Amino acid sequence: MSVYRNLQETHLNRARASLRQALSWYGYLRKSGQLSSNPELVGLMKPELEALNATLNKLDSNVIRIAVFGLVSRGKSAVLNALLGDKILQTGPLNGVTQWPRSVRWQPSDKVLVELIDTPGLDEIEGESRADMAREVVHQADLILFVVSGDITRTEYQALLQLRRSQKPLILVFNKIDLYPDTDQGAIYQNLQQLGAGHPEAKPLLPDEIVMVAAEPAAMEVRVEWPDGRVTYEWETPAPQVDELKEIILNILNREGRSLLALNALIQARDAEAAIAQKTIDLREKEAEEIIWQFTKYKALAVMLNPIAFLDILGGTVADLALIRALARLYGLPMTGYEAGKILKTILFSSGGLLLGELGSSFILGLSKSTAAITSGDNPSNITAFAGSAIAQAGIAGYGAYSVGKAAQVYLEKGCTWGQLGASSVIQEILSQVDQNTILYRLRQELGIKY
Repeated sequence: MSVYRNLQETHLNRARASLRQALSWYGYLRKSGQLSSNPELVGLMKPELEALNATLNKLDSNVIRIAVFGLVSRGKSAVLNALLGDKILQTGPLNGVTQWPRSVRWQPSDKVLVELIDTPGLDEIEGESRADMAREVVHQADLILFVVSGDITRTEYQALLQLRRSQKPLILVFNKIDLYPDTDQGAIYQNLQQLGAGHPEAKPLLPDEIVMVAAEPAAMEVRVEWPDGRVTYEWETPAPQVDELKEIILNILNREGRSLLALNALIQARDAEAAIAQKTIDLREKEAEEIIWQFTKYKALAVMLNPIAFLDILGGTVADLALIRALARLYGLPMTGYEAGKILKTILFSSGGLLLGELGSSFILGLSKSTAAITSGDNPSNITAFAGSAIAQAGIAGYGAYSVGKAAQVYLEKGCTWGQLGASSVIQEILSQVDQNTILYRLRQELGIKY
């Protein structure tokens, strides 16, 4: 267990370092004045920066959030009450008893502190506002409980798929098993286990991802025999049957709870930084286009007037790198190693185009631009050859510069979460270290991490 504990601490520390680096980067931009010139951008970034700060605070508080979802009358509140050992959350026979998300603290052991979040039924009225509420709760949750109470309906199946797309670990809770004979319980369990089979977005659930409970068993009539021979009948309510669910949750929290906390924080940070990058690029699209076209024109003009082919290629490469740096300064986004190979290929393509242009002009015109320039004094007709070659290569250089500029925009937008301690990099690092027996291991494919 100490191995798991040490690994979890490492993951938590790496997540903290990643968030602090992101916040310090945007803090540096503010102090350096790169953001002060555009107050509109500062306002647009505010929700994401607040989200980054809140996520870091959540990491420091070390509280794991478990949210429960399901349709109405499935016993979501009852499941949480049974875990808590007390009827804190309101339950009742009517649909929609829970109107808004409500959270309660649960300390199942001395070392684990959990926030349980109860939510309204996913199929209740006010669909759009409830959907927004559900997305926000899912975003904050580290672990999801999805409660059903029998064979799953089409609505439940669609909701379950949607929750699994959230890239959060999920446990399917089959509640109200006291209402079913053992044979029916087994058949329903088998059906639940095959959920997602044949669906491209989901896999069948593993045995430890399905738990059978009776959170609020129905009262039973009990025969009572008295010493005097009298026989009476009374109604008794059996104790909740949630020990298995509690044990599974505790095992997950002890084995990988802090890793779950770290991973969810990093996913939130990645999404926040990606939103900042998208807003920045959208807001400064016009300025970026002007910079790209400016470099395109200057590069084309320089190549057209320069008589030496070698300097065309060298100068063109320098211009491409300068263009990338100019866009990075404009956007205020960090330059990382994200897809560096792709942008390098674009630069090499641009330089290779100039070289091919030089070779092509040599083949077609019988002499290169450099030679035409050198011999133009001896043969005035070579001036025409030089001009034709120069114009052709200027067009190639301009197209190359424009391609590099567009590739740089993608490089800067998508790359802000990569690089050393970038959120995406640390997510990949954590998932590469998880044990096959953990619930995090299953998330590797769902998060798009390949090994």
